[in-house]
Amino acid sequence: MKPVMALVGRPNVGKSTLFNRLTKSRDAIVADFAGLTRDRHYGNARHGRYEFIVIDTGGFEPDAESGIYKEMAKQTQQAVAEADVVIFVVDGRGGLSGHDHEIAKYLRRLGKPTIVAANKAEGMLEGPQLAEFYELGLGEVHGVSAAHGQGIRSLMDAALEPLNLPEDDDAAEAQQSGITKLAVAGRPNVGKSTLINAWLGEERLVAFDLPGTTRDAISVPFERNGQKFELIDTAGLRRKGKVFEAIEKFSVVKTLQAIESANVVLLLLDATQGVTDQDAHIAGYILESGRAVVMAVNKWDAVDDYQREQVRRQIEQRLPFLKFAEMHFISAIKRQGMGPLWGSIAQAHKAAMVKMTTPVLTRLLLESVQFQAPKRSGMFRPKLRYAHQGGMNPPVIVVHGNSLEHVTDSYKRFLEGRFRKEFNLVGTPLRIELKTSKNPYADQD
Repeated sequence: MKPVMALVGRPNVGKSTLFNRLTKSRDAIVADFAGLTRDRHYGNARHGRYEFIVIDTGGFEPDAESGIYKEMAKQTQQAVAEADVVIFVVDGRGGLSGHDHEIAKYLRRLGKPTIVAANKAEGMLEGPQLAEFYELGLGEVHGVSAAHGQGIRSLMDAALEPLNLPEDDDAAEAQQSGITKLAVAGRPNVGKSTLINAWLGEERLVAFDLPGTTRDAISVPFERNGQKFELIDTAGLRRKGKVFEAIEKFSVVKTLQAIESANVVLLLLDATQGVTDQDAHIAGYILESGRAVVMAVNKWDAVDDYQREQVRRQIEQRLPFLKFAEMHFISAIKRQGMGPLWGSIAQAHKAAMVKMTTPVLTRLLLESVQFQAPKRSGMFRPKLRYAHQGGMNPPVIVVHGNSLEHVTDSYKRFLEGRFRKEFNLVGTPLRIELKTSKNPYADQD
C-alpha cells in the first residue's frame, strides 16, 4: 500500500504550494474539492523510487467550536488520522505563533511521526532564524521554500525515513506468487460487499442498505477454477462535502491504496443512480494508476428499459476514456449476470501482462505508417522508425524516430488502436511513449 503524508498547519503558511510542488500538479487526482478550503485534496507524489499519497488540508485550529473553522479542523483531524506521517508546515518568515503551539500540542498528543517544515525560508536555510521553532518540541526543523523548491529533497528524506518502506510493493509480490489482486471499487452503497458475498457464497462482509458500512479496505482470499485471487472490498468514495462524516473514516485513502495495489479493478456502478461525477473521478484515478479495469453496472434488475438506455448513454458520455474496458450488467443480490465477469477479469489481467516482441511491434508500426503517415508539421514530417515494449501492467510501447514531438494526439490514438487490435488489449490502458533520436551533428558548426 502507498504510504500517506498529510500537510497540516495554520492558514496561509504555504501548505497548498508545498502540495503542488510535491504532486507537480494543481489538481487533486480523485477528491477534487477545489475552491472549498475546508476540504481535503488528495494527490500522488514521488520521491526517488518511492510513491506516496499527499493530503492537503485547510487551515487548522484544533479548538475551533463552530462555523467553517470547526469543519476545517474536522477535515484536518481526518487527514491526520489517515496519514502515516504528518508534515507540520509553519511560516519561517512570519515566525512562531500561538496557533502553532496549539497544533503542536495536538500532534504531540497523537504520537504520530511528525516533521516540522519551516516554509518561506529563502535565504534562511543556514541561519539562526528558524531556531525558535524548536520550541514546538517536535524535533528537527527543516527550512524549505515550497515556491522555489529549496530544501524539499531533504524534507522528503526525513518524512519517509520513519516509514521503513520496502523495496518491492505488495502488488509485485502477489504477482510473483500467482495471486491476482482484484479490487472492487465504486461509490458507497452500489453493492460492492453484496457482490463479493455472492462470489464467496457466504456472508463474509457486512452488507446492508446504509452508505459507508465498510470502513476499511478488506482483503479476502478466493480461488476459482484453480486461479487464486485476493478480493479487496473498498470503502467507496463519497461525494464532495460528505467525506468528513465519521461513518466514512479512511474511505478515500483506503480506496486509492486498494486501486494502486490491485492488478485488476472492477468498477461498480449503480443503475438506479446513473453515472455521477464521483464515478468519473474514480474511473479517472483507475486510468491514471494504469490498472486493468472491468466495468459492471449493478442493480440492473431494478430499472426499466428507459432507465437502462439512459445509463448506457451516460456511460458513453461521461466515461469515454474507458472504452477499452468490458462492460457487464448484473444484479449482485439476485446473482444475475455474474458469471461472464470472471472471463473479462481474466482477459483484462492477461492483456495487462502481455509480452510484445520488438520485431512484431516494429513491423506493426511500419505497416501503420504506410497505411496512414503522420501529418507534416511545417518543414518536418515525423519519422517513426522502430518500437519496443517499455513495461507491463499497464503495457508501455516506446516508439523511436525523428521529430516525434510533432506527432499529434489523434495519430497516437490511431497507433493505439492498431496495437490494441493486434495484441487483443481489452481491459487495460495502453501507454505510448515517443522518443526522438538526437542528431549527433546538432552541436557542430
